[in-house]
Amino acid sequence: MPHGHVLCNRIKEHADSIIAVENISLADFRCRWLVVDEVFIPLGESLLISHFKPLWNVVVDGFGNHDPGSGRARGKKPAWDVLHPGRGWAERLQPAGTHEEIVARIQSHTASISIPPAEFPL
Repeated sequence: MPHGHVLCNRIKEHADSIIAVENISLADFRCRWLVVDEVFIPLGESLLISHFKPLWNVVVDGFGNHDPGSGRARGKKPAWDVLHPGRGWAERLQPAGTHEEIVARIQSHTASISIPPAEFPL
């Protein structure tokens, strides 16, 4: 499979996760990407995560998760799915925390970071 298809498929998987949930819409999101040689992907991801500390990587895990399969139904429901119910496979899992606990972690996280001003139009 050509590399471009891998990126497009992953973006489509993310879009499908957003479409499946009840309380957000695909229109609430924007997507930007940079195509680079594979060797630079881990470095780029690490730098972006350490600099911007996005909620979905630091506090609200699970957005990019796939169905863990029938043998792992005792696993914990990702925080993403506690906040945004609707992905069918996640409904059979036990929540790792309550909605209120996750919101409190989000509030604590956002209070502890400063967001630099954008230097380019979104």
